[in-house]
Amino acid sequence: MTATNPSAVPDTASLLTIDDVRAAAQRIEGAVVRTAMDYSRTLSQITGADIWLKFENLQFTAAYKERGALNAMLLLGGEQANRGVIAASAGNHAQGLAYHGTRLGIPVTIVMPRTTPTVKVQQTQVLGGKVVLHGETFDEASDHARQLEGELGLTFVHPFDDPHVAAGQGTVALEMLEQVPELDMLVLPVGGGGLASGMGTAARAIKPDIALIGVEAELFPSMYNRLKHNELPCGGDTLAEGIAVKEPGEFTSLVLRRLLDDMVLVSESALERAVSLLLQIEKTVAEGAGAAGLAAVLSHPARFKGRKIGIPITGGNIDTRLLANVLLRDLAREGRLARLRLTLQDRPGALFKVMREFDAHNVNIIEIYHQRIFTHLPAKGLITDIECEARDRDQLEALIESLREKGYAVDSVELN
Repeated sequence: MTATNPSAVPDTASLLTIDDVRAAAQRIEGAVVRTAMDYSRTLSQITGADIWLKFENLQFTAAYKERGALNAMLLLGGEQANRGVIAASAGNHAQGLAYHGTRLGIPVTIVMPRTTPTVKVQQTQVLGGKVVLHGETFDEASDHARQLEGELGLTFVHPFDDPHVAAGQGTVALEMLEQVPELDMLVLPVGGGGLASGMGTAARAIKPDIALIGVEAELFPSMYNRLKHNELPCGGDTLAEGIAVKEPGEFTSLVLRRLLDDMVLVSESALERAVSLLLQIEKTVAEGAGAAGLAAVLSHPARFKGRKIGIPITGGNIDTRLLANVLLRDLAREGRLARLRLTLQDRPGALFKVMREFDAHNVNIIEIYHQRIFTHLPAKGLITDIECEARDRDQLEALIESLREKGYAVDSVELN
């Protein structure tokens, strides 16, 4: 995909300019964190590109969304500010509005679906937002927010399809290019398109030849479909819920059609690996959407090899239990954790003989599961699943080979 001729793009795209982004930067200065940007030697070695990471997960609410929310609220008139703002959100936009609205004395109402996890409701309330639970889906919550906007005279702050919000998000790129002027590519997570629109506008104005690559999860290729005129299915349980948008913004679509050089999609396993690597290597927690940029570089190494790439880690709000699952699954893919399925005879000593092989290869056993009833084996047979921990895949493969040499049927339960 190549950038469209600007003259072919409707004038709506001119609503967002570098001057808007610079004005937003002045407006929000001192109220949001000027986050660090560091070179990752290890990730650069892994990917074959020069990787710089922008740690937006170190904002107070752990996400870049504060920038756009604050800029939009600072542009409200006095009466609008007194009445308050409203939004539909179950994530980082809600927390950004609640935090800065409370700090500025602007009442903030957030409409969330009834299915929103309790922890997200509580986080928004702790930051000072009033939460209204309505509907079973985000669309139902959004419709209700629009209804309350009119009934209560509140100002609706869209999470992405708003030039003021996008201008605030664009300040991330201003900082990145000030911190590392030699960057020649930005890899930008795309959901509704607010971040990519703002960052792309700023980056292209400052450095016209910089490459801009958008990234979406394979399960939610909504902007990808729109810009590439595809009809890939959109939906599912993605780790990158922060960019899981079924309908991208109208305004942002116009901007990105003009700006982006290309868009790529990343799988769930790539997102999991990126989250895991950021924690293991950079000692930083990223949510799925926050790791999407790195996931793209890991998934398409030939496209990015040799480039000087800036990647924003857009957020770090990930459920701790989910993070634990991601880390354990990554260990399994590396061969450091495994579940081996063996067919044994149901007689004394059968399991003990297997255990001796684990001991001989110094592979640690974590748990053992026997299945005698629900199998297709004869009554004297059983299936045993053994969860184990090895130093690396080579050690695990040596154990499996040894077991098979001794006549055991062994299968390794693989992850997708």
